[in-house]
Amino acid sequence: MKKEGLLEVKNIAQGSFQEVLIDDGFFVLKLQNDESSIQKVTREIDSSFIQFHFCLKGNAKFIFNDGRYALEVSEENSLLLYNTQVDLPLNLELSEKSWLVSVVMTIRKFHSLFSSEADYIPFLSADNKEKKYYSQEKVSPAIAVILSQLINYNLHPSIKTLYIKGKVYELIALYFNKSDDADIEQCPFLVDEDNVRRIRQAKEIMISRMAEPPTLAELSEEIGLSLKKLKEGFKQIYGDSVYSFLFDYKMEFARKMLETGQHNVNEVGLRVGYSTASHFISAFKKKYGTTPKKYVMSSN
Repeated sequence: MKKEGLLEVKNIAQGSFQEVLIDDGFFVLKLQNDESSIQKVTREIDSSFIQFHFCLKGNAKFIFNDGRYALEVSEENSLLLYNTQVDLPLNLELSEKSWLVSVVMTIRKFHSLFSSEADYIPFLSADNKEKKYYSQEKVSPAIAVILSQLINYNLHPSIKTLYIKGKVYELIALYFNKSDDADIEQCPFLVDEDNVRRIRQAKEIMISRMAEPPTLAELSEEIGLSLKKLKEGFKQIYGDSVYSFLFDYKMEFARKMLETGQHNVNEVGLRVGYSTASHFISAFKKKYGTTPKKYVMSSN
């Protein structure tokens, strides 16, 4: 049996990395490159492991076969890798100002998570169990929130590992929580690159004007898509409705503002579009199960 290699990070001037053991044969890597140069990361990972890589920010390049083949994963995208026949060691170039979260576990461990639901996951079938598999997908808003929580948290050291463990299980569950009508590869709408560009434009518009977002009718007119195509396309690309996506984004934005300690609840609420503090507090509690004030106190 091959031993797991240690994480090696080269050419670090500014940034951080962390490897957290979740369970036997199951770990998570958190890589943050805040420098203005590429960070190279290598780690031995043998063929008994399956790998999930999530790019929160920037860009990452995975290099295989001594540089003869590479896969790039950009911001808000993920990469799933496994090959039961060949080792897939981590040989990564993390671009400047880039963040990556990787979940790595043995295929045996992974199968145990879905033992009664194996048919639900295409590559767990008997026909595929000896084959290689990789998949690149967009990161949904719900997953983006969890990834952010995995990177940014302020917890007592005694519960840090437990917190990360819970979030990683939640992450894997949401990754496979796909409905048939959200299958991007099979969706004819997404074959049209112009439509995809317009939907992404819609997302940027909603984010840039989150305090006073346009109505769906106004948004569809601005991007030049019918209301029906806007709704369907947004759900297919981002896994959520326009306003549900915006709500998650606003709450995450608000949470980060609160964590800086430089803004009070009223200021944060106004920044994300709530005219009264009580409405913002209610929305924040709906999302995170606690009030902004209690959240800040628990973070300090």
